[in-house]
Amino acid sequence: MLGAQTPAPGFWPSSWSAEQAAAAGREINELKVSEQGVFWSEFDPKTAQTLLYCYQHCTQDAAVFTQPGFSVRSRVYEYGGGSFCLTLDGVVFTNEADQQVYLQTWQGAPRQLTQGSQCRYADMQFDALTGSVIAIEEEHSQCGVKHRIVSISLNLASTQACQAPTVIVQGRDFYASPRLSPNGERLIWIEWQRPEQPWTQTQAWCAARKPNGEWDTAFCLGGDEGDAALQQPLFDAENRAVVLNDQHGYWQPWREDDCGRLQILPGLKADYSGAPWQLGGCNYVPLEQSDYLISWLYNGFGHLAVYSFTDNAVVNVLAEDYSRLRHLAVDERFFYCIASHVARGTAVLAIDRKTLRTQVLTELEIALDCNDVSKPHSFCFTSTDKQSVHAFFYPPCNQHYQLADNERPPLVVFLHGGPTSACYPVFDSRIQFWTQRGFAVADLNYRGSTGFGRNYRQSLRHQWGTLEVADVCALVEHLIEQDWVNPKQICVRGASAGGYTALLTVASSQKFAAAASLYGVSDPVALRRVTHKFEADYLDWLLGSAEQFAKRAPLQQVSRITTPVIFFQGATDVVVVAEQTAVMVNALKSQEVQVECHVFADEGHGFRQAKNLAAVMNMELSFYQKVFQNR
Repeated sequence: MLGAQTPAPGFWPSSWSAEQAAAAGREINELKVSEQGVFWSEFDPKTAQTLLYCYQHCTQDAAVFTQPGFSVRSRVYEYGGGSFCLTLDGVVFTNEADQQVYLQTWQGAPRQLTQGSQCRYADMQFDALTGSVIAIEEEHSQCGVKHRIVSISLNLASTQACQAPTVIVQGRDFYASPRLSPNGERLIWIEWQRPEQPWTQTQAWCAARKPNGEWDTAFCLGGDEGDAALQQPLFDAENRAVVLNDQHGYWQPWREDDCGRLQILPGLKADYSGAPWQLGGCNYVPLEQSDYLISWLYNGFGHLAVYSFTDNAVVNVLAEDYSRLRHLAVDERFFYCIASHVARGTAVLAIDRKTLRTQVLTELEIALDCNDVSKPHSFCFTSTDKQSVHAFFYPPCNQHYQLADNERPPLVVFLHGGPTSACYPVFDSRIQFWTQRGFAVADLNYRGSTGFGRNYRQSLRHQWGTLEVADVCALVEHLIEQDWVNPKQICVRGASAGGYTALLTVASSQKFAAAASLYGVSDPVALRRVTHKFEADYLDWLLGSAEQFAKRAPLQQVSRITTPVIFFQGATDVVVVAEQTAVMVNALKSQEVQVECHVFADEGHGFRQAKNLAAVMNMELSFYQKVFQNR
């Protein structure tokens, strides 16, 4: 369809609508395995619900396990995770609506196990010796928010009201990942104190079970020396503790020695996991002897293998076609994982341990022809202070159109939230929506992102609002120098923390044609007043002094912004409240900056409903196109 009537890039029509792109935003969140089947949780933006699915090898079929009226999602630490676990009698899960714990037996209806209206629960672990579930409890009261590790009785025979959970350990600010040894005699967990975050400094603690079933006095197993963040503790088959520890620069496995000290296992110098924003992650599983099933990140791409720490070598490379692999699990026959692909929907894989044959148990539909999927190109560039920064580039891709020899596509720079998070080279329906229409997309892992080692992640300390903004500007300069994009049609967008960076970027540079802020932070001082306990000290870590809070607020730099900006805001957002965005919008309007603002009455912080996600894509596209036509 080349010729005089060929639309310019950025205006290519596509039969893959925003509604289809929003529907393709389904997510597989967690995975567990038992003799009763393979279970995973799946979020559907059409219903804004998370349901459990169960796959049976005998029938080779998956079915919804969650009963009508329930949604499986925890809100502990606001970001949740660890929302279900498997027991001998059924599935224990956190119900989204009331945040209480329920037991759904293999054939029965869910039965409520807790009734603390002010409490939330997550990261459950079945304790077969006591017929209970160990979990993180988050209690909200007038005195504030408290966290502890508790034991919740399954109490199957009782018809009485729910029993109050039994406290195992309390007194610290935060807890995560309580895990039992195979013999049930030891319990390990992660804890940390304010002002630290789970990716800055944590400790691993352990306790032994006494003959009467109670837990003995706990002791610190690792992390007490500081400058290390530990996560994902567990035990191997010999009941030795293992944990991911970034003390040597990367989140690598450390194992307990005969003297009870953690020692690094010789192996790959790479992050085995990203930052633990959510509970319940699992990126390595001990097998026989010193063999492990591991996943790790290299240049942003995920890998999966059986690794021998005795031989310090990869035994078998697995699932090579996939680019992000997480929530690992193992039974006698198979390795399991949630696997994401650059050009297909996320899948649940079962890999035969003998033949290494990969079986896809489920794969999310994307409704987009593989020839229309833009593939990521990983690259590094040099930022303003000569440091190397990581990104992915997605060229325009629509099999009905192509760029003319003298054409360069408009660019949309994607900025992830967090900001201590990451983008991954996986199928992202939001990115494909843009590349289908002739845009190029740069997905940036600015400094502070996870997956590239501790130093890269920690470099954002006290530098938020300057360091990553410099990386965005250097990225754009690099792409222009490479002649990959149209320098007059560059847009930048981000959600939450990404929106903050997008606003500061257009305040610091005139190279951008337009910007989009999705519930973005415009006033860090206002955010600090209302933010929740988990992130209560995060802004201090990111910004430093009170002077920097004001200096790096987009609201204080409004006079420097001339770039057109579109805002999207949830009316029920309790993190970045609607008033904060309204003040920023009015300030820009007073300067006669081209602004649009769209408020969604039924959304909070992080849009979840498919109709709204589709509306955002359509309105953002229309906004950019109007800006391009007026330039």
